[in-house]
Parts: sequence; C-alpha cells; structure tokens
Amino acid sequence: MLAYLVAGVFFILALRGLSSPATSRTGNRNGMIGMALAVGTTLVTHDIANIVEILIAVGIGGAIGVVVARRIAMTAMPELVAGFHSLVGLAAVVVGFGAWLDPQSFGIVDAAGQILAVSRIELGLGIAIGAITFSGSVIAFLKLSGRMSGSPILLPARHIINLGTLAAILVLIALYTVSPAGAAGEGWMVIAIALLAFAIGFLLIIPIGGADMPVVVSMLNSYSGWAAAAMGFTLGNTAMIITGALVGSSGAILSYIMCRAMNRSFISVIAGGFGADAGAAGGGGAREQRPYKQGSAEDAAYMLEQAEKVIIIPGYGMAVAQAQHALREMGDKLKEKGVEVKYAIHPVAGRMPGHMNVLLAEASVPYDEVFELEDINSEFAQADVAFIIGANDVVNPAAKTDKASPIYGMPVFDVDKAKQVFFIKRSMGGVGYAGVDNDVFYMNQTVMLLADAKKMVEEIVKSLD
Repeated sequence: MLAYLVAGVFFILALRGLSSPATSRTGNRNGMIGMALAVGTTLVTHDIANIVEILIAVGIGGAIGVVVARRIAMTAMPELVAGFHSLVGLAAVVVGFGAWLDPQSFGIVDAAGQILAVSRIELGLGIAIGAITFSGSVIAFLKLSGRMSGSPILLPARHIINLGTLAAILVLIALYTVSPAGAAGEGWMVIAIALLAFAIGFLLIIPIGGADMPVVVSMLNSYSGWAAAAMGFTLGNTAMIITGALVGSSGAILSYIMCRAMNRSFISVIAGGFGADAGAAGGGGAREQRPYKQGSAEDAAYMLEQAEKVIIIPGYGMAVAQAQHALREMGDKLKEKGVEVKYAIHPVAGRMPGHMNVLLAEASVPYDEVFELEDINSEFAQADVAFIIGANDVVNPAAKTDKASPIYGMPVFDVDKAKQVFFIKRSMGGVGYAGVDNDVFYMNQTVMLLADAKKMVEEIVKSLD
C-alpha cells in the first residue's frame, strides 16, 4: 500500500509537470518512475503463476512501444494517442471477461461461489466503459488519420438511439447485479453489455466533427482512466484505482476547459453531437470562386522585416510540413532586426490538446513568446503582420458570423484586425479540418503564400539574410 501511494504521488507530479512544456520532461520522468514502481510492486507482492511469461509479454510490449515511439511522426501523434486509448479500453474489457469467467482467481466470489453483487457492478461498469473507450477511440483514430471523413456523420434519431442504448446498458448492469446466479450462467447479460457498449462508443463519436476532435481525444483519455479505475476495483489493485481516477478526472477537466475555450457545451460534446444539426454538418455550403492576392517569399520577407510587431499563428499544416524549425529560425532573424515576435496558440490548434505547444517546444521557441488565445487576441489590432502558417479553422470568421457553420460559436483569432495578413497553405483548393471555406483568404490585407509551409518559410528566411 505504501509503494502504491508513493507511485500515486509520482503520477500526480507527472500531471503537474506535463501542464507546461518547460517541465514536461520532468513530468514524463516522474510518470515513468511511478509506473515502474507500481508494476514492480505488483509483481513482488502477488503470487505469479509464471513470471517468465509475464516478463516476455512486458518485453514484447516494451519493444513495440520503443519502435512506435521512434518511428511515429509528430503529425501522427493525435491518432497514436487515440490508438493507445483504444488499447486501454480493450484491456479493461479483457480483464472484465477474465474476472467473469474465472471469478475464484480474482477473489470476487461469496461462500456459495457466486460473484459478489458489488463485483458485478464493477464488472459491468468496467466492461461498458472499456468497450465505449475502445470503439470510440477506433473511430477517432480513423477520423484523425484521414481514413474517415472529419465531417459530422449525423444519423437519423441519433439522440433517441444513444439514450436508448445507454439506458439498456444500465438496465442490464442492474439486472446482472441482482441476478440470483451472478456467475457465468448469466453470461448473455455480460455479452450484451459489451456489445451495446461497443455500439454506443461508435455512435457517440461519428457525429462529432473535425473541429471538436481535440476535445474528443481528451474525453477518450478520461474514459480510459475510468475504465482502468473500474478494473482496479475488480482486481483489488490500489495503484490502478489511483491512476485511473487521476487520468479520468484530469481528462474530464481538460475536456471541460477546452469546451469553454471553444464556446462549446461539454454535455453536447460528450453526448455525441447533441447541439449539432444537419446544416452544420454540411460544412457551411458550397464554396465560391472569389478573387484573392497571391504573393512570394520575397514579398513576405520585405513586409516582415519592415514590421514592428509580428504575430505567428501555427496550425496543423505546420505540423504536416514539419516547418517548426524553419519558423523558429525566421522568428530569430526578425528579432535580430528589431521586430517583436509572438506566437499565438489556439486551444484546438492541431488535432490534440497542446499539439502546437509541443512542436514549438521541440523547435526551441522560447516559452515566453508563446501565448494562448485569450492572452493575445486583443493584440492583433496593434500587429503589423499576422503570419498564419497551416492554420485555418482557428482564424475563420465564420465562427462568429455563420450560424450554419460547424465551427459557429468557437472563439477564433481576430487576424482581420491586423494591418497585413500572410497566409501559408498548399493551395486554394483545400479547407480546414472542419471543411469550411475561409473569408480571411479574400480580405484586402491578405496575401496568400501558396506552397509547402516548410519550403515557403525557408525561402522567407533566405530573403531575410
């Protein structure tokens, strides 16, 4: 118990460290120490049937983790996180079925050999939450990786279907709890709970559009924590209960904070598209062919070095092009010329919470130059240049004006107030992840820089020399 408590303290320190890029390495290190202590304590204090098999399994899993971590690109990090969440959910389901099939080994039976009533509740909830996490994370993975459309997929009567399915799961858990034969003989209930939970995980995520996917990632993180906590009760493992509760609560809090930053209802997002409508799913209507101004790297370099204040807004396009290092070099050169440079980060820039912060930290951008939306939005009126690199939805004024838009109501950067706007994107044919055209492209003060983000910024850096 003492070792598990110490491990829990390390997990809390890990969360605290991960709250800032400046302390994230320390946070990761504390999390690793806590997990090693928890796993080691479990192996030492429990009777292990075959320690060799367990060590082999740990070795295989660790090897896969090392290979994936080394090969994965930062652009694929959101779908990797969703994939990890799916594995946590599936593990909870497997543990739950293991306890149901062999309850004696888990010590959850009474004198008559029946599963204890409280353990049936834990089993039902653990399997249900785990199954929801698994199927929901799979859909999030498919959306984030581009294998499925990022637009909301709105099923007819989806609210009734979701509520009915959820009610059926709760009723089945209650029936299983009070069943006179709570062991494997009532297996149809357990299997039905799992199947319905797999289904509702799918139904909850497909109505959620691309603009809300960062919230979905943190929400699924919360689900995976609660699934782990529920299985911790079944296994009688204090460390799993503590860790699951920490992950579950921190993920829920993060989701709530992000929803507030996006002017979204937390309940509407976690309920799977409540508040979304068919008009929103349409992406704001057909695009028009409108005139725009196109510039070159030389044009941008000239205007940037003449400016007194430049605000840079990075987005997912920067991540795709891996342009963060070139961007930091451009910022350094501008500062050498006496230009004030700041970076503006939207809460949902990229496709998971903190995506842009991690990329800028990787490129050694000073932390004191990076600002959140609410801290810098008022400064665009005093900015000479708003330099947008790969962002779209987070600067789209449709969020303030178009009620039919899927991003309506989301706070966005007021780049239209800047004296000059440079907008880097590959072509005029693409739109943001939410699938909405952007009026910023066509403003009088906007110059479009149509090219790969990294190549364009590198050309700007050369022109600044």
